[in-house]
Amino acid sequence: MTISIDIVSDFVCPWCFIGKHRLAEAVALVQARQTGARFQFNWLPYFLNPHTPERGEPYRAFLETKFGGASEAAKIQIEVAEAGRAAGVEFGFERIALRPNTLRAHRLIYRAQSIGHRPQEIAALVERLFVGHFQRGENIGEIATLADIAAECGDRRGDVADYLAGGEGAQQVKSLADKVRGLGVNGVPFFIVQRRLAVSGAQTGEILAAAIMQAAGELCG
Repeated sequence: MTISIDIVSDFVCPWCFIGKHRLAEAVALVQARQTGARFQFNWLPYFLNPHTPERGEPYRAFLETKFGGASEAAKIQIEVAEAGRAAGVEFGFERIALRPNTLRAHRLIYRAQSIGHRPQEIAALVERLFVGHFQRGENIGEIATLADIAAECGDRRGDVADYLAGGEGAQQVKSLADKVRGLGVNGVPFFIVQRRLAVSGAQTGEILAAAIMQAAGELCG
């Protein structure tokens, strides 16, 4: 049995990073209960702030404006860090100077999926992008940084740099993001199992596993 899961996320969303790890937990739970279950993942783009400048914007100022001040932003980060730690994610918020525009990062994933990279390669690339932003403070809106990350994950650096320097894939990514919003998705992470069952938010591994099992049961039925 192959179970398809569409994952809607943005690389500047800490809950999406947590959600990715909780999904991995859910997959392990399902495979323990359903011997032979296989998974097909499809990463879909979402822009938390579609108006982020192409060059990015100062991270701390953005957070303080969004949450109403420095102390409020700090409280939110503490809560997220605690949730992340429980999911196996250590955040390095203090290393982040810039909140990037994520169009190029989404284009990188779109390219990897379109040209048929292996699922494990795509998963590693997605993880590395989250790590780059949230743990290393790298500018994942910058072509050189993204090309380096792709090369770490086995791609050809020059090919990726040339692709990102042009406009290829940009309109397709924007169209996918618009389509996702048109379906009523207004927050991430968002999971669509078997194109029939939706789960919103970074739910626990147990809740995600239950949703996957439900969708798989409906498929078998």
